Formats: sequence, C-alpha cells, structure tokens
Amino acid sequence: MDMSYFICFIFLFNFHSLIIRGSKFSSAKEIEKNKLQTYIVRVEQPDVGVLGQSDNLDPRMVYSYKTVISGFAARLTEEEELGTWKESNFGKGVIIGVLDGGVLLDHPSFGDEGMPPPPEKWKGKCEFTACNNKIIGGRSFNIDGNMTKGKGVEPPNDEDGHGTHTASTAAGRFVNYADVLGNAKGMAAGMAPLAHLAIYKVCFGKDCAESNILAALDAAIEEGVDVLSLSLGKGVVPFLQDSIAIGGFAAMKNGIFVSCSAGNSGPSNTTLSNEAPWRLTVGASTIDRKIVATAKLGNGEEFDGESIFQPNDFPSKLLQLVYAGMNGKQESALCGEGTLKGIDVKGKVVLCERRGGIARIAKGQEVKNAGGAAMILMNQETDGFSVSADVHVLPTTHVSYAAGLKIKAYLNSTAAPTATILFRGTVLGDLSSPSVASFSSRGPSLASPGILKPDIIGPGVNILAAWPFPLDNNMNSKSTFNIMSGTSMSCPHLSGIAALLKSSHPTWSPAAIKSAMMTSTDLFNIGGKLIVDETLQPADVFATGAGHVNPSRADKPGLIYDIQPDDYIPYLCGLGYKDEEVGIIAHRSVKCSEKPSIPEGELNYPSFSIKLGPSQTYTRTVTNVGEANSAYEIKVWAPKGVDVIVKPSTLYFTELNQKATYLVTFTRVDSTYKTAPPDDNGQEKKSHDGNNLGRVMRPLTRMAPVGYQT
Repeated sequence: MDMSYFICFIFLFNFHSLIIRGSKFSSAKEIEKNKLQTYIVRVEQPDVGVLGQSDNLDPRMVYSYKTVISGFAARLTEEEELGTWKESNFGKGVIIGVLDGGVLLDHPSFGDEGMPPPPEKWKGKCEFTACNNKIIGGRSFNIDGNMTKGKGVEPPNDEDGHGTHTASTAAGRFVNYADVLGNAKGMAAGMAPLAHLAIYKVCFGKDCAESNILAALDAAIEEGVDVLSLSLGKGVVPFLQDSIAIGGFAAMKNGIFVSCSAGNSGPSNTTLSNEAPWRLTVGASTIDRKIVATAKLGNGEEFDGESIFQPNDFPSKLLQLVYAGMNGKQESALCGEGTLKGIDVKGKVVLCERRGGIARIAKGQEVKNAGGAAMILMNQETDGFSVSADVHVLPTTHVSYAAGLKIKAYLNSTAAPTATILFRGTVLGDLSSPSVASFSSRGPSLASPGILKPDIIGPGVNILAAWPFPLDNNMNSKSTFNIMSGTSMSCPHLSGIAALLKSSHPTWSPAAIKSAMMTSTDLFNIGGKLIVDETLQPADVFATGAGHVNPSRADKPGLIYDIQPDDYIPYLCGLGYKDEEVGIIAHRSVKCSEKPSIPEGELNYPSFSIKLGPSQTYTRTVTNVGEANSAYEIKVWAPKGVDVIVKPSTLYFTELNQKATYLVTFTRVDSTYKTAPPDDNGQEKKSHDGNNLGRVMRPLTRMAPVGYQT
C-alpha cells in the first residue's frame, strides 16, 4: 500500500482537554486546582493493609489503611481527586467477560470481601469448584480438545499465567505488598477493581480455537456481560473470515463493549489484528516505571537497560566481556540452545543479540548453561529503544540497539574488554513515557483502509499483575505477581476503563464509550513532548491511533460520535461484501440495494483515514453529553499537504443528548509545514511530519475539568 496517498485525522478530539491545556482559559482558581494536596480515598475493601515507606513506591502514594477505614492516601491535584475512579464507583455493578486461558480463582486479586452480589440480569454458570462475588462465573470451552483426550468438562483453571494476568489487569482487587522479585513494590489494583469478572477459558496452551472463541462469545452474550476483553486475535484477515469480528458484532448489537489487542507484530505496517470498527483495537505503550540494570564497560561508559532479576550479591567488579558471535557464526550470536558449546564464556559477561525467534529468557539460560556469569542482551535494529524487564535466570540487562552497537564498538577497540552490570532497582518518572512499544502492531488496516487503526494505545509494557504461581528464580520469592509485556496487557487496561465508563454512564452505547476514549486522548508524554516510538522519534498515527488513553477526560468528553448497529450495514455494503456476506456479519437478512452504501469515511467514526485525491466531503454527527448550554468553535491543525474546511464553524447546543451535524472537506494542496496540537502550556508546535494529527474543536463554554493519574 502506498502510504503517501493517505491522510489520517483524529477529528474533533479533545475538545475538553484543550480547554484544560489552553492558557487562554486558565485562571487563579484553575492553577490552584493543579497544586498537589493529600487526599484520602475510601474504597470498599476491608483487607487493605498499611503500606510501608519504600523507595519503590510511587512518591505520591502516602498510606493505605485497613483498620480505621478502607482506602489509601495520596498526593493528588484537585483535578485528579475528581477522577474517574470516584465517579464510576470503581466499576461497581459492571460485568467484564475475559476470554483467555482461565484464572487462578484463589488469587487475592479475585477476593470478594466487600463485593456486592452479581446483578440480577446475570445468568452465568460456574465450572470452578465455587465462584464468588468477584468472579461470578467461569466456563471452559474445549470440547474438541477434551473429546480428543477422552476428558469431560474441565474447570477454567489457568495453566500458564496469561489469563490470570489479563483478568486482574482489567478488574483485580486492591492487593497490598505486591511486587515481582522485590521490584515494583506497592499496592496492585486493576482498572475497575469493583467490577465483576466472568471467565471464559478458550485457550489451552498456545491453541485458542475459533470454535472455542465463538462458543464463549455466544455464552457471554446470553449470560449478560457488559464488557468483553479479548487479548487474542487471528491476524490480518477480512471480516468475513474473522470469528472475533463476527462474534463481536453480535456482542455490540446487544450493547456489549468489545476490547481487543492490536497484535504483537510491530513495528512493520499493516500488521494489525482485530480491525473491525465495532470493536476497540488497542496498541501498547510504556509506563513511567523502569526496573533498571546498567551495563558498565571497562572504558567507563554506562548503558541503562532493564531486568526484573536484580541480584543483590552480584559483584560490581569488572569481568571479562565477550561477544557470543565471536566465532563468526550467526546462530551463536543469538545464543540459541547449544550454540555456545566450544566458546569459552565461563565466568564472563556475554553479549547476545535479540533475534532469531528465540525467547529472551532462553538466551540467558544458554549463557548460564555454558558457564557465563551474566548476559547483556542487545536489541535488534527494528526494536530500537524498546526493551523489556524479564525474570531472567542469571544477572542480565536488556539494552537498546544503539547501546548494543556501542558495546560492540568497545569490544573491537581493546584486547581486554571488561564489563559488569549494576542493578539500580525500581525507578519512577520516565519523562519519555508513554511511548509506543516496538512490538505493537501498526496500521493502516488492510480489511478497511478507511478506518484508522489501531484506535488507541494503553499501558502494555512491563505491566505488573496477578500470576497463578510464585516466581522464585532462586530468590525464594513467594509473590504471586508477574510483569509481562504485550498488547495482551494493554487490551485489559482499556476493558477496565470501559467498565468504569459504563458504570458512570450506563446508557452509553459501545460506540459512545469508544468515542469518549478516542476523543480525549493524550498526544504528549510526561515530559511534554510528542509521544515517540521505538526510534525515539514522534510516533505516527498508524502506531498511536487517537493517542494514549486518558480515563478521566474520557469520563467527560463533552461530545460523542454514536453509531447504531444498523449504521454498519451500508458501511459493510460499501466495502464490497455481498448481501449474504453482510448478513453473516450482521446476523440478519440484508439487501444492500435497499439502503445506499456509504464509503468508509462516511461512517460516524471519531477519526478519518482517507486516500488523497479530488476534494472529498464527509458528514459527522455529534451528541452533546457535556453542558446543556454549550458551543464548540472549530479550530483545525491540518496535516501537511491537505486543506481541511469544516462547516458550520461553530456548533451550538441547548440541551443534553442534542445532536449536531457538520461537514468536513479534505483537499490535497502543496504545503511546506503544518502545526501540531497545542502542548500543555497552550503553545502550538511545529509537527514532525505530515501524519501527525491535530485536535480541531475548542469549546467556548467551560466544563468542569477532571484529571487522571497513571
């Protein structure tokens, strides 16, 4: 696909956030709201203990309590204190269905003390020994597998940890003293800690059969879930061949929000899974916490990397440094199984390359088996600066490709290269976060190029969540938490946020919730710069979609783009699907000739992805969910090479749920530069390239600001 012909717009985004950022609207009262104060947050959780003071805790977390009250104290701004958790009651009353590999029911993240019983609408089954008020249902779908093995129905117990991790990320309870091998200490909680969970085990080992997934979707719809979380996907396929797309359409018709992973095939373009516009497609971003392990060379250079395994007895003295590929064999450089035989690495620090389809931890195991003292794992070029913290089997640091090249240069510069690894522990406040992970799959969509995908990015790198068995790694740790990375981790973050919004706004449709998320995102990182990718350059929209999720702003989006189930019919007809094919997706008889087909750009989506050519005009309709009497003035930051005209230039509202329609015309023009959206100080910036998008509407009337603390 020729990318130069496409322009992508996240349109009508961030009306609310612009007023918060814009200095034009700031006041003394507004500035006061942004000062840190200590707030006590009460939660319905009787078994939260008192957190000790630790360098690994978020510096704004002060205490947590269990005797005098249930809750915690934290340093927040007034905006943050009015955030999403408080207004949504932590997702209370909402049911999240998780299709994955099952869970460990007895994990403290799934305790039900203080939880209300399931809503009356719940019709689910429990195939665990017993469910509770947190995990209200659990079923296992593996008829073909069980028939092959001669087994009956088996309980949906987690076998590999993935399902427990994703379920607790979406809706795990507050758990004190969580850590992974002594790192990332603090209180763990999912995004919607008071939401109910319904567990549907569809994955058995690496096999997640489509027949299992369809059966589970069918059951979840019938049983009454509100949100579906699917950290799985089939890859790039047409909607008609995508069981999750077909099942997801039925879920959407029944008012169920569907959140799916974008996939882990980045950073190449057109690598997405789960592309259908009736579901949320989630890419992965970093968080501001790092578990730092520093490679120190004999020449004094130091390169920060990451590792969960942080031994406190590893000597700081320099050891001999060797390159695993010094024998000239590429397979040795990759540190695959058996490839270091015949190479003298005993007692040395070994530099290995991250490539070849060999697991990162497995590379360390090979180094350990060969007698190596430590490993420096360098990225391949495509992964750039994206590194992962892993539970390695020996002292290790995972460093960037740039750092690896410098380490190689040092190796070639001296006859006696030396190195060691300095373990720094947990470090908070990375100003470059959030950034897009290299593995996060990218658009444009092949199934529907006129719909910008992924829709959004959320935390998916080094995420701490529940795990079904202790991670000892020779450290005698009994903690049942683990850190994992992937869009499998970002998906349940958004599932949990959808539950919060559903709790706050029970009448909102799945499309309305999705619009609220997409039109309230962040484009800038903690340091105030545009969000970057694995190259440390500003990420394009095929990596970020609308931007990074901001739950508090999503709770009060001002305007939303709603889409009814039947609105997708002319869209599907416009894609060229035949009547019977649209009928399979839509679950009813369809005749495309009875209702005019529409181009993709005409679907009432919160974004545009358009192939440039002659002038094109499209319609959008917004619904007022903010202040009853309000007005929005259009302001456009146009991508390079395109002229954008919006009519009318101002939208006026006099009541809630009132709708207004506008037209957008895109015309290809010559242009040498464009401006980007304003930063947090209200200053406009020159953009990095023509793919970045601007927010285009600025409110004329104030709305109560809300904030979000990650």
